Amino acid sequence: MQILTPHVYWAQRHGEIYLRVELSDAKDLDISLQENNTLQFRAQAHGAKGDNEYEFSLEFLEPVRPEINHKSTQRQVDIRIKKQEERWWDRLTLQEKKPVFLAPDFDRWLDESDAEMELQAKEEKIHKISVESRVRKDPYLGLKKGYLFMYNLVQFLGFSWIFVNMTVRLLILGQDSFYDTFHTTADMMYFCQMMAVLEVINPLLGLAKTGFFPALIQVAGRNCILFVIFGSLEEMQNKPVIFFVFYLWSTIEIFRYPFYMLACIGTEWKLLTWLRYSLWIPLYPLGVVAEAVAVIQSLPIFDETLLFSLPLPAVLGHSLSFSYILQLYLVLMFLGLFINFRHLYKQRKRRYRSRKRKVH
Repeated sequence: MQILTPHVYWAQRHGEIYLRVELSDAKDLDISLQENNTLQFRAQAHGAKGDNEYEFSLEFLEPVRPEINHKSTQRQVDIRIKKQEERWWDRLTLQEKKPVFLAPDFDRWLDESDAEMELQAKEEKIHKISVESRVRKDPYLGLKKGYLFMYNLVQFLGFSWIFVNMTVRLLILGQDSFYDTFHTTADMMYFCQMMAVLEVINPLLGLAKTGFFPALIQVAGRNCILFVIFGSLEEMQNKPVIFFVFYLWSTIEIFRYPFYMLACIGTEWKLLTWLRYSLWIPLYPLGVVAEAVAVIQSLPIFDETLLFSLPLPAVLGHSLSFSYILQLYLVLMFLGLFINFRHLYKQRKRRYRSRKRKVH
């Protein structure tokens, strides 16, 4: 029986070393740490050249603890050794030239920055558990989550009905469906947008972690377009711009609401997460542009009808047209686009940073 050297694969973390010895059915294992900080391995096993006696030794770069944890399986021998000090090693062995039988274990390999990220994630998890154990549990947490789940479910169903209705009519009627969008979907859109006011209230009551001001900007802006521009002007209700506004709104929401709905029950679908944090990048600015077009088209109508105009003293004139307020609103609309876009981009960045930590 020959004495051979097995293939050994290694990886490290700040506090540990992992060795994987490619030997199956190992018997008479003898793994020990010598006084000169050298690991001595000997075993009878089946390796690349059949049943033989295998041995190797590794003199570590820095001191390690004497306790050695190992586990032998039918496929390999796994060895775990703790470092004396938790720090990153430039290499495994004291000698600069790597032994020919030693190679990186790419299944467990991390570079130093990745390992630091993993360590930070573990510390954050431990800290979170520690904080949660000290914080008194909310007795109404289940009720709050149930309320948020049902709210998001109702909104998802409402906007899905609008989206499907408009899509089917577009496929059947083509461009003719542009002109009666308001009359076929306005009631459901009224319902959904009145419900959306709760998204402004929920953060104030501590029921949701979303920002108050971004929610206020979006809900107030949409309701202004829906109730003031479309709802109060019959001349606007047959214009094609309504189709594009409603279609863009519903496309965004049919992915946003189910994402929050699943978050209430601690579930995540990767595709849905990607769609929720990616589709808004082109769709949200397009929605604001469509809203701006609707406002611009309504300006001459408000000038002509004097609807919502403000009475003025005789010295200054008869009245101030509501169109001037809408022109100011146009400027605020694009300012709101910048604020909300920045807020959503930060949300997206935080989400993918946290997912990257979980992966590592």
